[in-house]
Amino acid sequence: MRSPETAAVRGAPLRPLFVKEFREILSGRALWIVLLLVCPLVGYSFFQAVSLYAESSAAALDQPVLARSLSPLDGVLVPTFGAFYVAVTLLFPFVAIRALGQEKESGALRVLVQLPYRSPVLIGAKLAAVLGAWLLCSIPVLSALAIWRLLGGHLSPAETSNLLLGHLLYGILVGAIALFAAAIADSAATAAIIALAFTIGSWVLDFTLAGRPGIFAWLSQLSLTQTLHAFEQGLMSAGLVLGIIAAFSGFAALAAVWLPPGVALRAKLLRSVACVAAAAAIFAAASQLRLAIDVTADQRNSFPPSDQRALAALTKPLTATVHLAPEDPRYVDLQRAVFSKLARVVPDLTVELAGPQSFAASGGDEHYGEIEYVYGARRDVSRSTSPREILPLIYGLAEVPMPQPGAGDEFPGYPLVANGYWALPWFFGALPLLIVMAWWWTRRPIGPTLTSNFEGGKP
Repeated sequence: MRSPETAAVRGAPLRPLFVKEFREILSGRALWIVLLLVCPLVGYSFFQAVSLYAESSAAALDQPVLARSLSPLDGVLVPTFGAFYVAVTLLFPFVAIRALGQEKESGALRVLVQLPYRSPVLIGAKLAAVLGAWLLCSIPVLSALAIWRLLGGHLSPAETSNLLLGHLLYGILVGAIALFAAAIADSAATAAIIALAFTIGSWVLDFTLAGRPGIFAWLSQLSLTQTLHAFEQGLMSAGLVLGIIAAFSGFAALAAVWLPPGVALRAKLLRSVACVAAAAAIFAAASQLRLAIDVTADQRNSFPPSDQRALAALTKPLTATVHLAPEDPRYVDLQRAVFSKLARVVPDLTVELAGPQSFAASGGDEHYGEIEYVYGARRDVSRSTSPREILPLIYGLAEVPMPQPGAGDEFPGYPLVANGYWALPWFFGALPLLIVMAWWWTRRPIGPTLTSNFEGGKP
């Protein structure tokens, strides 16, 4: 037989809770100050990107072959969203922390946990409010997309949607980290330091561990900045998406564990270990998923369709042993132009790094620079980093004929000579004015509070 308390928990309406969370995050100054700061950051980045793109396009008018390298994804979208990324990394944690930190400092959290809602529901409502705050903060960058279209620029639906998805997942992840920091910290200032330790610490991981093999390569994958690289390159990776979902779900679960006061520390630690173990298991499973879709208009992350069909038909394991240092530019070129593409189509591919740990230690190795390819019982060696030479070598090892290139036009490119000056008044004048007006509108009296909806202990 269910107790009255259990029935009250399960029958409590969620709408008052969500309304309360959205009102609180809208009534704070942090959200609106961040939104005002995002406007000039995104506006100036967009203006610079459009100006540089216009200069490159002007050169392409005289030499049409240069137009094939002009993609709005690289020239306009990624630089513009880059400014938004910086704002989300450094400023958005302060917005997300307010959703919980103010209640802890004022003592309202003790009243909130007595309402007929479980801790996961409370954290879910706060995470939904954080998502709403991120959507508001994305208004400047979304308006930049609209202005680009008004200028006559091209936007690929698949590329643009994929980039937006990446930044959305990154924003939710930063918000979940901030909520976890607010849950374990005694003050909003301490929570901000913890949250920034995660975000800025990711930059340190990138600088110190990038390109190193073994355990260092695995640790570098924990960097938050790595979550956006694939999206910026135009790849939709199922493993990456699942890994990000596992990460922010784990942080949200940890926040729910540490939210209620009065629970024994030992119980919280045991539950935290279970949350971390579950998230790590999902993350490990996600790392094994190889499904990745190239959504770029020029298919830069893929071989031509005829080559992809031939490579997908290989039945034996293909092993590449690379005698290069991790920081060698040739190894970087191999990863980008060959191995990353092979990994998406070859059924059984293994890439082994057998070179020295540093470029300075490569002087006495006579095999340095060689890449040995083994397919079945056949092997061959090459020093090339170009797919034009490596693919014929692989076909020769597999004893399959070279595929004939399919019919189709090459990527034409999207040159555009546009003037972005007229967008500056929007980002530095009109949009900030609208934000200030919306800020003033949200400071009006808000009506009944959440606790008034539960008078007498009844929802």
